[in-house]
Formats: sequence, C-alpha cells, structure tokens
Amino acid sequence: MLIITGTIAYDYIMDFPGKFGDHIMADKIHKLNVSFNVNKFERRCGGVAGNISYNLGLLNTKHILFSYAGKDFEEYKKHLKKIGINTKNVLIDHRLNSATGFVMADKNHNQIWGYFLGASLKNTNLPLKTIVKKGDFVFAGPTGTKATMNTVRKCVKLGTNFMFDPGFIITDTKDGDLEYGIKHASIIFGNDYEITLVKRRVKNWKTLFKDKIIVTTLGEKGSQIESNDGLIKIRPVKSKKVVDPTGAGDAWRSGFLAGWEKGLNLKTCGQMGSVAAAFAIEHYGTQEHHYTKVQFKKRYFQNYNKMLNL
Repeated sequence: MLIITGTIAYDYIMDFPGKFGDHIMADKIHKLNVSFNVNKFERRCGGVAGNISYNLGLLNTKHILFSYAGKDFEEYKKHLKKIGINTKNVLIDHRLNSATGFVMADKNHNQIWGYFLGASLKNTNLPLKTIVKKGDFVFAGPTGTKATMNTVRKCVKLGTNFMFDPGFIITDTKDGDLEYGIKHASIIFGNDYEITLVKRRVKNWKTLFKDKIIVTTLGEKGSQIESNDGLIKIRPVKSKKVVDPTGAGDAWRSGFLAGWEKGLNLKTCGQMGSVAAAFAIEHYGTQEHHYTKVQFKKRYFQNYNKMLNL
C-alpha cells in the first residue's frame, strides 16, 4: 500500500505574462526588490500530498492519504470524495487553517513560491507507526524540514521503504539531513535543479546514490531515471496546450508511484509519470484535470506506442 504524507493545502495561483529574468538584475541580487502585476489569479486545492492523492485517485490506485489539515478542510474533503478518495486518515487541527501556498509563474513556466505551513506543522508528530504495515511504501512528502525529516526517521526506524523528495525543503535543510535522507531512501526524486543542489551539498553523493533509484524531471525535455541497471530517458508526452505548470511535478510523481505500486518496470513507471503530468498542465490549477483509466491508457499508447496494463 502506498502511504502519502506531505502537505494538504489551498493554493493561490498567479500568472505573470512576462519573464522574471527580464526584471531581475544579477548584480543587484543582494538587495532584490521587485514587484510583478499578474493577469490571472485563482484559489485551488493543492499541497503535495493532496495533489498526489488526487492523481492516484484518478488512476484508481489504492493508497492512504496521511497528513494534517486545518479547520477549513471540509471543502477539500468534499472535493476528494467526488473521485472516491478515502479521507478517514486525514488528521484535523481545529485551531489552525490548512497549509497555504502562493505561487507566481511566468511565461517560461518559472515559478516563485511562498508557503505558510499552518496545520501541516503538526505533521512533525505524525503517528506513522499506527498506519504502516509490512510491505508498505511511504512517500515522505515535504512539510517543512522538521516534519519531513521526522517522517524519514520514522520510516528508517520502522524499516519501511520510502521516497525522499527534498525539493521544497532544500533551502532550509542541513547537509547532514540531506545525506541521511539519501542514505536511507529507496527512491530519490527531484527536478534537475534540485538534484544538482543535492550533489553540490552532499560530498559523498556518488557513494550514496549507489543501489538507489534517482528520478530527475527535466521540464520540457522529459525526465530520466538512474539505477544500477543504467540510465533510462523518458520522452515527454505531447500536450494539447500548456495552461499552467503548477502541479505537473506532483502529477508526475503520482503516475510513477501508481506504476511502482503495480510492480511495473521503471521505464513504464516514468512514462506513466509523463502522461499524468501532461494532463495536469493542460488545466489551471493542480487538481482541475480529470481522466478515466481508458483515456490515460489511450494517451499512453499514442505517445509510446505500447499498451499499458493497468
């Protein structure tokens, strides 16, 4: 069984019609002060754990969504239940609001995020041992450094395999914590920028990467998966249109994890990630897309010329 931890949040999504790079001077970065007028603004259900759970629900993949949400969760709960996701293991803090993310994306799909963790701060005390059973696989999703690393340590203590996803905590994580997560994880996930940062900060990364699965997303160039069996390059799926890149990475994780749960090979898992991401970026928001398993398999065949057994 997949166990999905991380944030359950409401996202405020903004689109800047220009390019950030045109307004940021490299020689003045030490005293940055810029303002961007946006031309689109929406409030959507989000958070890494919520996004992954939503996409797994579309693929009818059994999983447990295990995280804290706030007193404002009822709207989100109804949204997830529409596609049959069980929210009984979502813990509620009745004093705080759910986590809240603020993201601005430019025309080149670069993003700037600001995040308020809210009720997700209580994930520091997430009682993982009450949920995990032998053979389960945990997605140790980002919820601030302390909570994420506590989840990682609990997985290690329980002997549970997990995916380490340090992207959202990397700016606030000590090198020793990064090294610990990488050392014990079965799968390490990040985009090319994040994986490069890991390699710069963890001196013995080459040794630690041995016997691991390293998943790196490359944006428009697709993705790649490294393991002891070699390097697998995953071609990106053709999108009908690119509306909003927010949530594409979470959708990719979901497609990959759905294949992983079914015991499919790494290449197929990666290709499933690419298909899921393509559906996500064609809609504004991280959980506004929808597809059936039939539609998913059809798109998989159209792009990879192979039948997908789901």
